[in-house]
Amino acid sequence: MAQTLSESPSPAPVYSRVLLKLSGEALMGDREYGTDPDRVHAIAAEVAAVHRLGVEVAIVVGGGNIYRGFAAAARGMDRATGDYMGMLATVLNALALQDALEKLGIATRVQSAITISEVAEPYIRRRAIRHLEKGRIVIFAAGTGNPFFTTDTAAALRAAELHAEVVLMAKNGVEGVYTADPAEDANAEFIPEITHKEPLTRGLQVMDSTAFALCMDNNLPIVVFNMAGGSNIGKIVSGERVGTLVRT
Repeated sequence: MAQTLSESPSPAPVYSRVLLKLSGEALMGDREYGTDPDRVHAIAAEVAAVHRLGVEVAIVVGGGNIYRGFAAAARGMDRATGDYMGMLATVLNALALQDALEKLGIATRVQSAITISEVAEPYIRRRAIRHLEKGRIVIFAAGTGNPFFTTDTAAALRAAELHAEVVLMAKNGVEGVYTADPAEDANAEFIPEITHKEPLTRGLQVMDSTAFALCMDNNLPIVVFNMAGGSNIGKIVSGERVGTLVRT
């Protein structure tokens, strides 16, 4: 069918392989903890739209939305034990996101950094790359598989291992990087572009210092953006400036 005047072709993506870091809170919606099915579906639809542009998408998912529900029970617990509980929470989120993506017809694989063979593949770098090359979305669960490391660090690590071109750091209700926490400081100013070193020297809470160091050492740009902004992932991969760009 001939293209109508009202239709316009989608811009060609400027990235061919991206790593999306999704916080557990992004899946929570307006709930106090847990996952909101409507929110999970909305995120899956946005990711699927980007995937259909021909962009290879890998995802690292956090577990804060689930861990928040048993944080009181974990109080006073050994740090390593609490971190392993958090890793299991990320597996639950990964499975929920996988289900939502596959209902949209997108082939998806979950790879876990801890062995849970009944529900997820073990993380194998070459297998993950092959999945991406075959047009599958890969969701990484259980962080790095080690306590004392955050899922931010897992995102930076997986991005470097997979030769992703950019880390997309999705925030829940925050447009990007600010000079201070905008929820606490009405005078906080939005920063459109910043270097990897500046958040560390200025104490800006974007991602943990280990993750920043990994991205800086591997010359990996980061885009910090609002996941609730509507189609922001598609805008970013199409070259539109959204959120804050962090680069060397």
